[in-house]
Amino acid sequence: MGIEYRGVTKRYPGGITAVDELSLTVEDGTITVLVGPSGCGKTTSLRMINRMVEPTDGTILLDGKDIRDADPALLRRGIGYVIQHAGLFPHRTVLNNVATVPLLAGWDRGRARKRAAELLETVGLPAELAKRYPAQLSGGQQQRVGVARALAADSPVLLMDEPFSAVDPVVREGLQDELLRLQSQLGKTIVFVTHDIDEAIRLGDNVAVLRVGGKLAQYGTPSQLLRHPVDDFVASFVGKDRGYRGLSFLPGSAVPVAEVATVTLGSTPPAGRSRWLLAVNEAGEPRGWLPPDSTVGGPLAEPDLVAGGSLYQRGAPVRGALDAALSSPASLGVVVDEAGRAIGAVTARQVLDVIENHPEGVGSDG
Repeated sequence: MGIEYRGVTKRYPGGITAVDELSLTVEDGTITVLVGPSGCGKTTSLRMINRMVEPTDGTILLDGKDIRDADPALLRRGIGYVIQHAGLFPHRTVLNNVATVPLLAGWDRGRARKRAAELLETVGLPAELAKRYPAQLSGGQQQRVGVARALAADSPVLLMDEPFSAVDPVVREGLQDELLRLQSQLGKTIVFVTHDIDEAIRLGDNVAVLRVGGKLAQYGTPSQLLRHPVDDFVASFVGKDRGYRGLSFLPGSAVPVAEVATVTLGSTPPAGRSRWLLAVNEAGEPRGWLPPDSTVGGPLAEPDLVAGGSLYQRGAPVRGALDAALSSPASLGVVVDEAGRAIGAVTARQVLDVIENHPEGVGSDG
């Protein structure tokens, strides 16, 4: 179900223009991210889709139909909506929070609760959390409940207003991964608001960069924004390191994976070592690095190791390979398979060779 803005403007009393003649098309089954500095009209643009804010001028079409022809309450009930702090009902259990939307749609209680339990599993929450209250959950868990509740409408459209900005970076990355996983399964039409260009580039099939005053500066794929910003404002907002960000769009299939010397936890490392050894557990998963000539008094244990930097899954974009190599104390980026088992290593020089030989390049920092 696509969404189309046609010359949409929102002016408030006093002459303040929040959105100024916005025209763009959100394609069916894609994630479109609205990004820009504070005061650029991101949230206003989002909230006009479900008529929580009414446009002053212009038209918004949902599946080809003018949203002004729909009853606002029915319109909102049929669109999933996720906000920054989840917006959960504190006096209702997790299960009942998610079941709220199906109950409003007229489902009987048993069916609604069954659907809620299915959705909690879908967003990766264990069943034992269903009986808890929101205050008993972490911030990341609350956001997952918020996503589950939005999905309960079973609408093809999902609006997300800075849903992950209130959690720490590690949890945020996990929630982003979860959203991408869900999207690969469900194929919703998602409009996502953020102020974080990295989040926009990671999640968006298309990204709309808005200026202060609600003017659309550029709309395109993340790769297009990074490689061909239309003006200084977009170039500045995307960042001076956009060339590095562009590595996210170069495939890593050409990155060579070399063998790496390993040692298993619990074994006795060889004496007189002149190189770093990658320590793995019995499943072959990397646990850290053993420095050259370090003394180990007995079987190798995790306290003997140096933390290992990021991991690179074979075939993922080149940016991850370069980050793994640069963050490794051994200057060897650990390459893992889909199961997380170490299968080799890559150096920064090998990654740079791939970048230099790629026909499209990655843009510039100019």
